[in-house]
Amino acid sequence: QVKWKGKDLFDLVCRTLGLRETWFFGLQYTIKDTVAWLKMDKKVLDHDVPTEEPVTFHFLAKFYPENAEEELVQEITQHLFFLQVKKQILDEKIYCPPEASVLLASYAVQAKYGDYDPNVHKRGFLAQEELLPKRVINLYQMTPEMWEERITAWYAEHRGRARDEAEMEYLKIAQDLEMYGVNYFAIRNKKGTELLLGVDALGLHIYDPDNRLTPKISFPWNEIRNISYSDKEFTIKPLDKKIDVFKFNSSKLRVNKLILQLCIGNHDLFMRRRKADSLEVQQMKAQAREEKARKQMERQRLAREKQMREEAERTRDELERRLMQLKEEATMANEALMRSEETADLLAEKAQITEEEAKLLAQKAAEAEQEMQRIKATAIRTEEEKRLMEQKVLEAEMLALKMAEESERRAKEAEQLKQDLQEARDSERRAKQKLLEITSKSSYTQCMNSSTTALPTDLPSFNLINESLSFDFKDTDMKRLSMEIEKEKVEYMEKSKHLQEQLNELKTEIEALKLKERETALDILHSENASRGSSKHNTIKKV
Repeated sequence: QVKWKGKDLFDLVCRTLGLRETWFFGLQYTIKDTVAWLKMDKKVLDHDVPTEEPVTFHFLAKFYPENAEEELVQEITQHLFFLQVKKQILDEKIYCPPEASVLLASYAVQAKYGDYDPNVHKRGFLAQEELLPKRVINLYQMTPEMWEERITAWYAEHRGRARDEAEMEYLKIAQDLEMYGVNYFAIRNKKGTELLLGVDALGLHIYDPDNRLTPKISFPWNEIRNISYSDKEFTIKPLDKKIDVFKFNSSKLRVNKLILQLCIGNHDLFMRRRKADSLEVQQMKAQAREEKARKQMERQRLAREKQMREEAERTRDELERRLMQLKEEATMANEALMRSEETADLLAEKAQITEEEAKLLAQKAAEAEQEMQRIKATAIRTEEEKRLMEQKVLEAEMLALKMAEESERRAKEAEQLKQDLQEARDSERRAKQKLLEITSKSSYTQCMNSSTTALPTDLPSFNLINESLSFDFKDTDMKRLSMEIEKEKVEYMEKSKHLQEQLNELKTEIEALKLKERETALDILHSENASRGSSKHNTIKKV
């Protein structure tokens, strides 16, 4: 609405997103090539917003946490930070070394695709994904397939991590990058030397324009007494009065206003972290723990259901395989039965033919016997006829003997064929019995299969020692807290030893493929810092 203030529009966006950790975010717009943030107590249309419609604002993280895992409570807050940091790394607004880029890419893939499945995530499934900064891709003689292979190898190790867990691991690694959460501004000191001012959650840092990784001077928030500006001149007064006041000039008054806004916001959050949580934050953290426990139980339940489903599918596949085997056995039994029936029919037919042949031979033998008797009766006529008759009788007897032997052999063969027929019929009966048993088993298997399948402020000055903040920068407790925080950082780095070993292994592996002539200034600076053993935290502590 026309009368709405910045807070009205901001609150509407936060309600739409379901976001309660609103203190990290803001609505950003661009005016005359300068970034600006919507003020909460000023009407939206009273800002120097562009006149053309529609007026575009970007909902972005304005302030960054020191420790994402401890400070970001809501899942939506973590997700928004993950999206913004990932885009800044891919757009090369945050420098990220190549080996860390591959590891971050693997967590981004885990957050998007879930657990790695070689049957689903086949070669080329990341071809259309933007996962690595173009600077990293151009620095090595490696094909997209080679990059995908290395990202997938780490992606496979993240099995079991939910989306929010993968995104938090991404942020835990990204927050240790030197340029993470730093807003850079071009400034000049009293001598006119060009420098860069960096504002982040830890304090103010002065950089050389050619080196955004390692600050030359740092002012932690707990060591700054006052920050103010007059026109384009900006003044930083340290808590220790022995230290000189640091003054510098910016290009525009609008830039000084923006710097002061960021200083106030970051300092307020710096103070809040070192006090007891408010009732609202305590409530959110309790709700987050309950929600995390509920999701953990839900994931365990889903894992059990998945395991049961996989077991049921394996049982079903086994039953289907067994059913196919029984069907094959039944088919083979049917074929054997048919062959047995055919054999029995052939044997029966052959036995019948043999019987007929035996009868015919017996009839011939009888006729031969009659002929022999007739010859004997007429053999007495003459001696010659007798002799001839005896010869014929002898021949007839031999013929009759042969006929009798043949008849006997045929009779035995017929008997043997009857026995073969009987055995064939027995074999047929046994085959029918086996087919009946297989049929009964098949019906039981189908029942088992069916049962198994059913399973399932625009302020010109800002005093950092205001009494309302109820915080004494001279108190030694703050230094002790700082030491404890540093100690926690060291412990965290020790726990990350295995991760560092993996990163060094990948760095060594791809070093041979690096094109030295394509190294950027930040690549060279990062290599020098790494060879000296410098990191973001010990560098800030040192300066």
